[in-house]
Amino acid sequence: MRTPRLDRDRQQWMFDYLVKTTGRVFHWDADGRQFPASVKSHAQISKHVGKIGLRMERIAQEEEKAGHKVTAFELYYRASETFARAQHPVLETNDEKRFLHGKCLSTYEKVIELAPYPIERVEIPFDGYELQCYLHMLPGKPKAQTIIFIPGCDMTKEVYPDPQVNHALDRGAHLLVMDGPGQGTSNLRGNRLTADNYQRAVIAVAEWLAKRPEVDADRIGVHAQSMGCHWGLEVACLANPIIKAVVGMWASYIDKYWIMDTFSPRYKQLFGYLTGAESEAELDRMLDAMAVEGREGAIKCPVLLTAGEYDARSPVELVYEFYDNITAPKELWVHEDTYHQTNIFPGGGQRLDCHSMGIDWMIDALAGKFKKGHDRKVFVRSGGGGPNGSQGEGRDSLHWWE
Repeated sequence: MRTPRLDRDRQQWMFDYLVKTTGRVFHWDADGRQFPASVKSHAQISKHVGKIGLRMERIAQEEEKAGHKVTAFELYYRASETFARAQHPVLETNDEKRFLHGKCLSTYEKVIELAPYPIERVEIPFDGYELQCYLHMLPGKPKAQTIIFIPGCDMTKEVYPDPQVNHALDRGAHLLVMDGPGQGTSNLRGNRLTADNYQRAVIAVAEWLAKRPEVDADRIGVHAQSMGCHWGLEVACLANPIIKAVVGMWASYIDKYWIMDTFSPRYKQLFGYLTGAESEAELDRMLDAMAVEGREGAIKCPVLLTAGEYDARSPVELVYEFYDNITAPKELWVHEDTYHQTNIFPGGGQRLDCHSMGIDWMIDALAGKFKKGHDRKVFVRSGGGGPNGSQGEGRDSLHWWE
């Protein structure tokens, strides 16, 4: 299936120029290239990144054969993550897509085999098909609180977490990462994204988890990143009591006009594929229905939102308006002079402080720390303290001069 023709396709020449000069398909505010210098256009990404993945896989196999299992484990994970990035720009289900996605899965099977803790690949029934997920479990598989991680729309379940840096396990929680409708394996199976099926899929996953002996059914939360936080807040709006808290990192829950029509052309092209829309008009109807604004009052569980002061896909004044309309226990961290990726310190690979602090907040929420009336708004100043300090508490970026 090919993506529908879109008005933004006319910008492809400019898009290719930005890919060539920046090495990125979005987040052009960030420093450094995401793709190798050999990539001169969007069409080259899958091949050139895929070849890097193939080399990583080959060296991982050599290191495993030499008995160096820790090095092999690290390289198999990096290969799987690289294949995930390589398959993403292929916006049709063709032989190249199947090959790269298959490599992503097969190298991750080696990660499961060599990991220092149990990782289980599970298939969870939903809407007549099965969602493929990874359940990362604490050593010994004790009964414990469990966090569902919702990846962004340009991620798959293999990307997070790096099994060497598992923020949930480090804090005493199991972690389930899912390929929801339209993502990863669901995509290859033809299980398309609709306006309302992702949030229902999360509830199906939570209900499946609640039946597992390793899971404390009274302490299940949702940690979501980027476009995933849109689906996370959709879950919160369902007000299903099985979900006890939602953390939405990197704002993507505002009107989809901003990400689809004013940001990188990649996103509307991608959603044409994820949804299987046959025309731009059909795609626009689905995107219009993907809205949590106006339903904030339905949210009942504690929620944490983070946002960058200058995130082009989620204007900060709209983020504040959305937050103010939530009546459940809530917090908002707006990071000064930051764009989409709300990290205090740049770099660090998978050791992102947004995940560390977000999961800390989740653990507190699952412990019942945030009661009715909790309302804490923080402006995280550049060069200042963090979200748990007092410097920016009660302030907002709209009055930065105060």
